[in-house]
Amino acid sequence: MDETKRLLRPPMTIRELSVAGYRSIRELRFRLKQINVLTGPNGCGKSNLYNSLFLLSKAATGGMAQIIAEEGGMDSVLWAGKRKKATKQEPVRMKIAMISDQFSYELSCGLPVPMESAFNHDPEIKEERVWFGATPHASNTMFSRGSSGAWARGRDGGRVSFSGELMRNESVLSQLREPHLYPELSALRSELANWRFYHQFRTDSLSPLRQPQIGVRTPILSHDGRDLAAALTTIDEVGDSEAMRRAIADAFHGATLIVRNSQSRFGIELEMPGMLRPLHAQEFSDGTLRYLCLVAALLSPRPPTLLALNEPETSLHPDLLKPLAALVTQASRASQIWITTHSQSLAQQIAAESGVKPISLHLVEGATGIVGQGLILPDE
Repeated sequence: MDETKRLLRPPMTIRELSVAGYRSIRELRFRLKQINVLTGPNGCGKSNLYNSLFLLSKAATGGMAQIIAEEGGMDSVLWAGKRKKATKQEPVRMKIAMISDQFSYELSCGLPVPMESAFNHDPEIKEERVWFGATPHASNTMFSRGSSGAWARGRDGGRVSFSGELMRNESVLSQLREPHLYPELSALRSELANWRFYHQFRTDSLSPLRQPQIGVRTPILSHDGRDLAAALTTIDEVGDSEAMRRAIADAFHGATLIVRNSQSRFGIELEMPGMLRPLHAQEFSDGTLRYLCLVAALLSPRPPTLLALNEPETSLHPDLLKPLAALVTQASRASQIWITTHSQSLAQQIAAESGVKPISLHLVEGATGIVGQGLILPDE
């Protein structure tokens, strides 16, 4: 592909996600929209689908094996339901694939061949493939990895044997030593690395969010929100300060955000109508603190291609769900949004704001399925 066209390519949008053999997900494929809100009861697989995207991102940046180890090892993340006995034709695998309007990517992992090793619970990459378009074929495949070896297309478009020694427990994307030789793989890695995930904000009494922190210009809120004050200040200076102030005022009855800066230590306060002094972060409820983190994440001056929030309603008062839904809808103009939630009210508020219906999950014979669609979404 012409280098100039590649550099001018717009951000990648995921069109379809396919997951098989991962915990409660026996086989599931569905199309994604600009806003994707997944709801359903406990244990239906919402977190597993969220984690499948997280694994793809980690495959690009390194650390996929570490994340799987934290989940209990490869044998604990494989499909947990009944299965036919594995054969050479039907081996035990976890497969995750995404189809986008640009690159498409598929990763297949399994257990390593048993040997005298302390790492027999590591994932082993069995197959890996990168291609353009919806369906892979010889002419549009950029990289292929399997039992017989690996090859990639070089800068001239020709096939090149991927001679580098690939670690068996990590994706090729995290092991590109000379990315300029494989521009398409490098571009895909950059896209996946740009995805952003927020699944917990520490709000206990000793949380860094409640204490003044050293601040520098921060266009991207950290995954745990520890640089919240600096991130909000950055939005105020170089981002959509009006939207931020409106989101806070709408949520807290006309409140005004104040960020104190003392010798480069930033601390947040809220000036509430009718109160004689501002409230300090140490006095905020857990829900107030989490909502401010969501404001900083959703109004980032450097929006990601994909922004994923896991149960953002945690600790939030019901009155905060409507302004949160408005923030989500605004953020979707720059980023593809993925939200897993237990809150039907939040799902309904987002649907009312954006016009996009939520995706309801349930268990079908122990496997994650989409309500009204069965296990695999048919083509429309």
